Amino acid sequence: MPVKTVKRVDPQALNLKENVVAINRVTKVVKGGKNMSFSALVVVGDAQARVVGFGVGKAKEVPSAIRKGIEAAKKNLRRIHLLDSTIPHQVLGKFGAGLVMLKPAREGTGVIAGGPVRAVVQACGIPNVLTKSIGSHNPHNVVKATINALEQLRDIKVVREMRGLDVSRSDAAKPEPAKAE
Repeated sequence: MPVKTVKRVDPQALNLKENVVAINRVTKVVKGGKNMSFSALVVVGDAQARVVGFGVGKAKEVPSAIRKGIEAAKKNLRRIHLLDSTIPHQVLGKFGAGLVMLKPAREGTGVIAGGPVRAVVQACGIPNVLTKSIGSHNPHNVVKATINALEQLRDIKVVREMRGLDVSRSDAAKPEPAKAE
Protein backbone atom coordinates (compact mmCIF):
# COMPACT_ATOMS: atom_id res chain seq x y z
CA MET A 1 0.00 0.00 0.00
CA PRO A 2 1.53 3.38 -0.97
CA VAL A 3 2.39 5.83 1.79
CA LYS A 4 -0.08 8.71 1.90
CA THR A 5 1.43 12.13 2.51
CA VAL A 6 -0.63 14.45 4.67
CA LYS A 7 -0.20 18.21 4.36
CA ARG A 8 0.85 19.66 7.71
CA VAL A 9 -1.62 22.01 9.38
CA ASP A 10 -0.26 24.84 11.56
CA PRO A 11 -1.85 24.56 15.04
CA GLN A 12 -0.90 28.16 15.99
CA ALA A 13 -3.45 29.70 13.60
CA LEU A 14 -6.34 27.52 14.85
CA ASN A 15 -8.78 27.70 17.75
CA LEU A 16 -8.28 24.12 18.95
CA LYS A 17 -10.58 22.44 21.47
CA GLU A 18 -9.29 19.34 23.22
CA ASN A 19 -11.31 16.34 24.39
CA VAL A 20 -9.95 13.50 26.53
CA VAL A 21 -11.33 10.23 25.14
CA ALA A 22 -9.74 7.66 27.46
CA ILE A 23 -7.35 7.47 30.39
CA ASN A 24 -5.70 4.15 31.27
CA ARG A 25 -3.73 3.29 34.39
CA VAL A 26 -0.70 1.27 33.29
CA THR A 27 1.43 -0.84 35.61
CA LYS A 28 4.91 -2.08 34.73
CA VAL A 29 6.25 -4.83 36.95
CA VAL A 30 9.97 -4.44 37.57
CA LYS A 31 12.53 -6.02 39.90
CA GLY A 32 11.84 -3.50 42.68
CA GLY A 33 8.02 -3.68 42.48
CA LYS A 34 5.38 -2.03 40.32
CA ASN A 35 5.75 1.23 38.41
CA MET A 36 2.42 3.04 37.93
CA SER A 37 1.83 5.46 35.07
CA PHE A 38 -1.09 6.85 33.06
CA SER A 39 -1.87 6.86 29.35
CA ALA A 40 -4.25 9.46 27.87
CA LEU A 41 -5.92 9.40 24.44
CA VAL A 42 -6.78 12.96 23.39
CA VAL A 43 -8.64 14.36 20.36
CA VAL A 44 -8.19 18.01 19.33
CA GLY A 45 -9.98 19.90 16.61
CA ASP A 46 -11.22 23.18 15.22
CA ALA A 47 -14.86 23.02 14.07
CA GLN A 48 -14.64 26.18 11.91
CA ALA A 49 -11.46 25.13 10.10
CA ARG A 50 -12.61 21.46 9.75
CA VAL A 51 -9.38 20.18 11.30
CA VAL A 52 -8.98 17.20 13.65
CA GLY A 53 -6.13 15.20 15.18
CA PHE A 54 -5.47 12.69 17.93
CA GLY A 55 -2.56 11.92 20.23
CA VAL A 56 -1.47 9.64 23.05
CA GLY A 57 0.47 10.83 26.08
CA LYS A 58 2.05 8.77 28.85
CA ALA A 59 3.27 10.10 32.20
CA LYS A 60 3.37 9.41 35.93
CA GLU A 61 0.44 11.79 36.57
CA VAL A 62 -2.84 12.25 34.68
CA PRO A 63 -2.49 16.01 33.91
CA SER A 64 1.00 15.46 32.45
CA ALA A 65 -0.28 12.58 30.30
CA ILE A 66 -3.14 14.74 29.00
CA ARG A 67 -0.75 17.62 28.23
CA LYS A 68 1.57 15.27 26.31
CA GLY A 69 -1.42 13.84 24.43
CA ILE A 70 -2.54 17.33 23.40
CA GLU A 71 0.95 18.16 22.12
CA ALA A 72 1.08 14.91 20.14
CA ALA A 73 -2.40 15.61 18.69
CA LYS A 74 -1.35 19.10 17.54
CA LYS A 75 1.44 17.48 15.49
CA ASN A 76 -1.08 15.08 13.94
CA LEU A 77 -3.74 17.47 12.53
CA ARG A 78 -5.68 16.69 9.35
CA ARG A 79 -8.06 18.77 7.22
CA ILE A 80 -11.46 17.16 6.50
CA HIS A 81 -13.60 17.72 3.36
CA LEU A 82 -17.30 18.30 4.11
CA LEU A 83 -20.47 19.53 2.46
CA ASP A 84 -22.46 22.33 4.13
CA SER A 85 -23.68 20.38 7.16
CA THR A 86 -22.74 16.74 6.60
CA ILE A 87 -20.23 14.48 4.89
CA PRO A 88 -20.29 14.13 1.09
CA HIS A 89 -20.65 10.33 0.93
CA GLN A 90 -20.71 7.16 3.02
CA VAL A 91 -17.31 5.85 4.13
CA LEU A 92 -15.95 2.89 6.07
CA GLY A 93 -12.81 3.45 8.10
CA LYS A 94 -10.71 0.58 9.39
CA PHE A 95 -7.86 0.32 11.84
CA GLY A 96 -6.88 -2.96 13.45
CA ALA A 97 -10.08 -4.76 14.46
CA GLY A 98 -12.06 -1.51 14.63
CA LEU A 99 -14.42 -0.49 11.83
CA VAL A 100 -16.36 2.78 11.76
CA MET A 101 -19.05 3.58 9.20
CA LEU A 102 -20.01 7.22 8.59
CA LYS A 103 -23.16 8.11 6.62
CA PRO A 104 -24.48 11.51 5.50
CA ALA A 105 -27.54 12.76 7.41
CA ARG A 106 -30.24 15.35 6.78
CA GLU A 107 -30.25 18.79 8.36
CA GLY A 108 -31.39 18.64 11.99
CA THR A 109 -30.36 15.01 12.58
CA GLY A 110 -27.40 15.87 14.78
CA VAL A 111 -24.48 13.62 15.60
CA ILE A 112 -25.65 10.04 16.03
CA ALA A 113 -22.48 8.51 17.46
CA GLY A 114 -21.14 7.09 20.67
CA GLY A 115 -18.01 7.55 22.73
CA PRO A 116 -14.77 7.89 20.77
CA VAL A 117 -16.51 8.39 17.40
CA ARG A 118 -18.56 11.28 18.83
CA ALA A 119 -15.40 12.95 20.19
CA VAL A 120 -13.71 12.91 16.76
CA VAL A 121 -16.83 13.95 14.80
CA GLN A 122 -17.61 16.86 17.14
CA ALA A 123 -13.97 17.98 17.20
CA CYS A 124 -13.91 18.41 13.41
CA GLY A 125 -17.30 20.14 13.38
CA ILE A 126 -19.65 17.81 11.50
CA PRO A 127 -23.17 18.84 12.66
CA ASN A 128 -25.20 16.03 11.00
CA VAL A 129 -23.88 12.49 10.61
CA LEU A 130 -24.93 8.91 11.27
CA THR A 131 -22.25 6.50 12.53
CA LYS A 132 -21.87 2.86 13.40
CA SER A 133 -18.92 1.37 15.24
CA ILE A 134 -18.36 -2.26 14.20
CA GLY A 135 -15.86 -4.71 15.64
CA SER A 136 -13.42 -3.66 18.35
CA HIS A 137 -14.59 -1.20 21.00
CA ASN A 138 -11.02 -0.32 21.97
CA PRO A 139 -10.99 3.54 22.04
CA HIS A 140 -7.58 3.73 20.31
CA ASN A 141 -8.70 1.59 17.37
CA VAL A 142 -12.08 3.35 17.12
CA VAL A 143 -10.52 6.84 17.07
CA LYS A 144 -7.95 5.80 14.45
CA ALA A 145 -10.65 4.10 12.33
CA THR A 146 -12.79 7.27 12.50
CA ILE A 147 -9.85 9.44 11.42
CA ASN A 148 -9.18 6.93 8.62
CA ALA A 149 -12.80 7.24 7.46
CA LEU A 150 -12.66 11.06 7.56
CA GLU A 151 -9.43 11.02 5.50
CA GLN A 152 -11.24 9.05 2.78
CA LEU A 153 -13.75 11.88 2.25
CA ARG A 154 -13.07 13.65 -1.03
CA ASP A 155 -13.80 17.20 -2.07
CA ILE A 156 -16.49 17.37 -4.77
CA LYS A 157 -14.41 19.78 -6.90
CA VAL A 158 -11.40 17.44 -6.88
CA VAL A 159 -13.56 14.46 -7.89
CA ARG A 160 -15.19 16.44 -10.73
CA GLU A 161 -11.74 17.52 -11.92
CA MET A 162 -10.43 13.91 -11.84
CA ARG A 163 -13.41 12.74 -13.89
CA GLY A 164 -12.89 15.50 -16.44
CA LEU A 165 -16.18 17.27 -15.67
CA ASP A 166 -16.81 21.02 -15.53
CA VAL A 167 -15.52 22.19 -12.15
CA SER A 168 -17.26 25.59 -12.29
CA ARG A 169 -20.78 24.06 -12.31
CA SER A 170 -22.42 24.62 -8.96
CA ASP A 171 -25.75 22.98 -9.85
CA ALA A 172 -24.20 19.51 -9.68
CA ALA A 173 -26.51 16.97 -8.11
CA LYS A 174 -25.74 16.67 -4.41
CA PRO A 175 -26.01 13.22 -2.86
CA GLU A 176 -29.24 12.55 -0.96
CA PRO A 177 -28.33 12.20 2.73
CA ALA A 178 -29.55 9.13 4.60
CA LYS A 179 -32.74 9.51 6.59
CA ALA A 180 -32.39 9.28 10.39
CA GLU A 181 -34.64 6.72 11.98
